[in-house]
Amino acid sequence: MTDTLEPLRDLLLTAAVVLGALQAGTYYTWASGVMPGLARVDDRTFVHAMQQVNVAIVNPVFLASFVGAPVVAALAVPATTGTARAWVAAGAALAVATVVVTGARNIPLNNALDAAGPVHEAADLADVRRGFEAPWRRWNVVRALTSTASVGCLAWAATLV
Repeated sequence: MTDTLEPLRDLLLTAAVVLGALQAGTYYTWASGVMPGLARVDDRTFVHAMQQVNVAIVNPVFLASFVGAPVVAALAVPATTGTARAWVAAGAALAVATVVVTGARNIPLNNALDAAGPVHEAADLADVRRGFEAPWRRWNVVRALTSTASVGCLAWAATLV
């Protein structure tokens, strides 16, 4: 399969790095700016803002990079050989890990936040926030680390081909 995909190797590696960097940048921005900023607002504002973001983020632009990063990285594995292939495989595995963390940890927290209902109907916004904020932040940092490490592996692989 390497012979078939080798002409696409540079394109696949470049696309994997770009898509992965978009994901890493998203999680980094949330970890370094958005969540610290939201930590300064009252419970009602926090819960309402996060509920709205959780709806808005499910859009074609975000989903293209969210799904595209691991898919393109995985496609780049058989297009590479030697030491580069091991780095691409590591990058692909880390990109998949990012999706797994999101699906197993962040999305269930988002769903629980949504299940609290509209802020004007929620019984205890402080309790809703307590159950969401700290674990979501922790798992977002994990996503930032896995996606950033993925980009690093893929970029390093690109220097080896």
